[in-house]
Amino acid sequence: MKNSFYLLFALLVPLALAQQLAPDVLVKSISEEVVAILKKDKDIQAGDTKKAADLIEAKIVPHFNFIRMTRIAMARNWRLASPEQQKILADEFKTLLVRTYSTAISNYRDQQIDYKPLRAKPEDTEVTVRSEVKPSGSSQPVSIDYEMEKTPNGWKVYDVKVGGVSLVTTYRDTFASEVRENGVEGLIKSLAAKNRQPERSKAGKA
Repeated sequence: MKNSFYLLFALLVPLALAQQLAPDVLVKSISEEVVAILKKDKDIQAGDTKKAADLIEAKIVPHFNFIRMTRIAMARNWRLASPEQQKILADEFKTLLVRTYSTAISNYRDQQIDYKPLRAKPEDTEVTVRSEVKPSGSSQPVSIDYEMEKTPNGWKVYDVKVGGVSLVTTYRDTFASEVRENGVEGLIKSLAAKNRQPERSKAGKA
């Protein structure tokens, strides 16, 4: 019981502090915390995407605005969805992105992350937090930029750009095609079907 209380306290305190942090400080602190866990967790290093997804849900998901991310990915088709459908779409898109990211972070291997100075005014409500990931070896660094907005609950990420390419808008053509052919409900069913597909976890293999 004591351990359960400590775990709950440990999860809630960072979320409360996150509401007060500057956007660049928030991104850096979350990244460093996740990286520290990745370096110690042998299961995730071995390819356990389920455990990686749990890590993302606990440490990263609370700091993302999935409603806005889904609205960006849907573009003009967002208006075709009812409020209930919009919520379902955001939930399914979140699940899809978590599954995608869990595969990516399970491949983490001691890359160095450098954060650029934040260019923003105190009154700005939207900012870009820029960073570079330097792979081990002689590979070129990859830019990772976080588009963030200020909310009553602290700064939230609404898009991530890797090498200048938005991870959210890359879904726009696929979503538009699905809505054009099968409507919003068809897109929901398509996302749900993808999310129900079993994940291939190396650690889960016999």
